[in-house]
Amino acid sequence: MSHRIRATALVLQERTMRRAGPKPPKWPSYRGNSEFVGTSPSGQVTVYVDPTLGQPASQNAKDLVKDADRVVKANDAIFGAKGGAVSVIIFALDGRTDGTGGADHMGCDYTTGNAIEVCASFGRSERVSALFEAELSECSMGGNLCGVSTGEALSRWCAAVIGNNALADFATAPQWVQDGMPDFVNQTDATDQNPDSTGCGMAFISWLLAKGYELGKIAQTMVSLGDSGTLAQLYAKLTSDSASKAWAAFQTDIQALPNGVTSDDPFGQAAL
Repeated sequence: MSHRIRATALVLQERTMRRAGPKPPKWPSYRGNSEFVGTSPSGQVTVYVDPTLGQPASQNAKDLVKDADRVVKANDAIFGAKGGAVSVIIFALDGRTDGTGGADHMGCDYTTGNAIEVCASFGRSERVSALFEAELSECSMGGNLCGVSTGEALSRWCAAVIGNNALADFATAPQWVQDGMPDFVNQTDATDQNPDSTGCGMAFISWLLAKGYELGKIAQTMVSLGDSGTLAQLYAKLTSDSASKAWAAFQTDIQALPNGVTSDDPFGQAAL
């Protein structure tokens, strides 16, 4: 409060930098003003914000500029390849400012999907980073697993690990159990919007992690299997066991859980 003149000068400097920033891309749905906030030190992530949301959203954006390279580095390690440049807009997706509006982009590669929309999360910038990773991971899938249940589960696991489980309220595995545990191990659901198929995938990846398979190995194998690949085929590739045994083995261990399925990591290997 005692540095009002200095603070004013800083604000003016930031506004000047924003006006001189790069032209924003066409976003999937956002049509408002895109105010440039900054670019990560590596130059790989450029961040914009909806200026009508004020200081809380601006803080989300500034925090993402600082954290983006950490997220990118961790994501590249999971997929075993360096990703491309992306742009991110932070705004009130679905009118929400607590992160529950989620995130979006157009395609699962760095050409069609590099304009990423992320819901603002006032006071919880770690949720913004996690949502960013959810979409960034899909860009690293190279056009595979886009819009299907396996890809959705994988992207959520990447967000959970890199985002330190900041999106625990997005959990779908408990609902999958409540709905009778339909088998999405032997079939892949052709949507990324079904909590039952996503939840099955989340629990299945938790199970594989508990067996000692690293997320990077799981991710790269899933990408290699493509859109039509099933979790049963993933199991077969990793274990050299028959794909036909995956569902029964998974179900046996699910039924043996002492506390049931209360999160997306029922086997507790990532402490989600």
